[in-house]
Amino acid sequence: MYALFDDAGKFHAGRVMSEAEASVQVELDSGKRVKVKSANVMLRFDKPAPAELMAQAQALAEGIDLDLAWEFAPHGDFGFAELAREYFEAPFGPEKQAAALLCLFDAPHYFRRLGKGVFRKAPEEIVKAALLGIARKKQVAEQIEAWAEELARGRCPAPVREQLYRILFRPDKNAPEYKAVVEATKRAQRAPLDLLTAAGAIESPYQFHWQRFLFEQFPKGYKFGPAAPALAAPPILEALPTAAVQAFSIDDSATTEIDDALSVQGLGTGTVVLGIHIAAPGLAIAPDSALDKVARERLSTVYMPGWKITMLPDEVVSAYTLAEGRDCPAVSLYVTLDEASLELRGSETRLERVPIAANLRHDQLDGVVTEAALTGAAPADFPFASELAFAWRLARELKLRREAVRGKPETFNRPDYNFRLEGHPVAPTGDPAAKLAGEPTGVERVQISTRQRGAPLDLIVAEAMILANSTWGGWLAELGVPGIYRSQASLAPGIKVRMGTKPAPHAGMGVPQYAWSTSPLRRYVDLANQWQIIACARHGRTAALAAPFRPKDAALFSVISGFDAAYSAYNAFQQGIERFWALRYVEQNALVELDAAVMKDGLVRAEALPLVFRLPGTESLPRGSRVRARVTGIDLLTLDLHATLAARLDVPAVAVEDDSGEEDTEPAGVLELAIELDDAAAPAPPSADAAEDTAAA
Repeated sequence: MYALFDDAGKFHAGRVMSEAEASVQVELDSGKRVKVKSANVMLRFDKPAPAELMAQAQALAEGIDLDLAWEFAPHGDFGFAELAREYFEAPFGPEKQAAALLCLFDAPHYFRRLGKGVFRKAPEEIVKAALLGIARKKQVAEQIEAWAEELARGRCPAPVREQLYRILFRPDKNAPEYKAVVEATKRAQRAPLDLLTAAGAIESPYQFHWQRFLFEQFPKGYKFGPAAPALAAPPILEALPTAAVQAFSIDDSATTEIDDALSVQGLGTGTVVLGIHIAAPGLAIAPDSALDKVARERLSTVYMPGWKITMLPDEVVSAYTLAEGRDCPAVSLYVTLDEASLELRGSETRLERVPIAANLRHDQLDGVVTEAALTGAAPADFPFASELAFAWRLARELKLRREAVRGKPETFNRPDYNFRLEGHPVAPTGDPAAKLAGEPTGVERVQISTRQRGAPLDLIVAEAMILANSTWGGWLAELGVPGIYRSQASLAPGIKVRMGTKPAPHAGMGVPQYAWSTSPLRRYVDLANQWQIIACARHGRTAALAAPFRPKDAALFSVISGFDAAYSAYNAFQQGIERFWALRYVEQNALVELDAAVMKDGLVRAEALPLVFRLPGTESLPRGSRVRARVTGIDLLTLDLHATLAARLDVPAVAVEDDSGEEDTEPAGVLELAIELDDAAAPAPPSADAAEDTAAA
């Protein structure tokens, strides 16, 4: 006697060795004996042998027409033997009954399982829907197969190309495009990036990085679209007095968002008034307005060589930027100083229109506004010579005072790097209100120049902005008006700069409090703080009741959280794309060797380019050692520079300390695929929070 039984959804057959009231002991063809519950025995038979029965049943089951079986099946509940009797011609022995059982069990879209060996026909509409689903699934499987084959042969199907960035960085693992790439990489035995590049899915390395950034940060597009009344620059209805000053700004020629300007009054009288004038979009843009919502969504301008994505529409920037020849709305901080001792005697904030006499440019004046010219040791043949001389003397004094609080001097031994794409200016006419040129393509020839941190013009602007941000931060706290502050508990390694709504010392800056307020055209935090400062200027001691943000306002914490995330992402992209252009510079100039300084753990920093890269053989060299690296390869997709150690140039006795705020650790990878096949990573320049805080606005 043999038995066919169900074991967790799988059917086996064997010889019955013994039988009890509730169980049966069955010996399988392998010789193994199993105990089976009587309820799980589907069929008992004398012949054929178990193995033969299973083979015949499987063959018969595969030949059953499911549509016909569904038609023949009885209405209501039925057993597999009943279906065998209706479907097969007599005799319908055990092999046909077993075939019916296998068929019913494997067709849940036609027949519902009600119990051991008991079934019921599915409703006709359910069957039709299931069949359509099966057909679609089969069609998708065939499509995946076709796409995978095409990719493996070096051609990229259009649907895969359209989903490229989602597949690589934010994939839907059930999507056919993703499955096709996974299958193709297995067949071709290639990493996803290599496969997709060879198949033509990635048009250029530059577009790859640019489009990836837009996919992650601007999925709806970065353009503001056609000018709409809601996004037009609102007029300032308040009657503002005109300041009796002639102010000047100091920026690069590429700067269109001119946020700050300076003025100096009273030279030679013993009492000098330094004016720090900040563009005032906060006088026109109302919280929760359409423009505010746009700015809050973006949170900051995104900078990159040859292009930028502004926080506000160009027309709005043009309306409030501090362009020369105009009386511009501004929030002004006037600081009264003793001309001889530079002692601070007081400060005052005014809302006014400020005549902008000139937009001075770093790239045009850095070579002539030198320390010698400012001290009288060389001719001072440049505009506002006496004002700049005083501002520079004050900047040096302010820096010394901050350094006394910091406990050590600020030293910046590395320069800032400026990128210029030939034939692709940011503001082609030199007009601050000019439209940007078209997006870079990645094939432009790049020029990289340097500007040493702490140069006179740089220092003048940096110290003036630090003074304004610290002074206004203290004023907000004095009047009980909340603001957004940046603080740092100490200069100890690992202590990061934090953002919060309460004033706290900033050890890195050496100031008692620090609230970003001097760049409202390009940073949302500064715009939010400007609204609070405007409330203080208008209402004084009652400003806390009139300010847009109240103490413990959840909106402020929301701004901080969103800004931190967006600003970090924007900075990471800027560093990555600058690294791209630095590598392009190496390629375009056919540089085969680079001089570099050793950092640690095999990392080195190029001396003449903004490049940090790994150089095998330098792991044991002292920090600061100079070496020469031989370039062996560049990968613009992963932003890797491959090099070997060509020579040791010198080993200094004492490593030089750099107080730029940058950490000597391997930079975070700029290319981390979400697709679970490759884990490519590439170094990028590390972020320098302290350098950002002290950079010219």
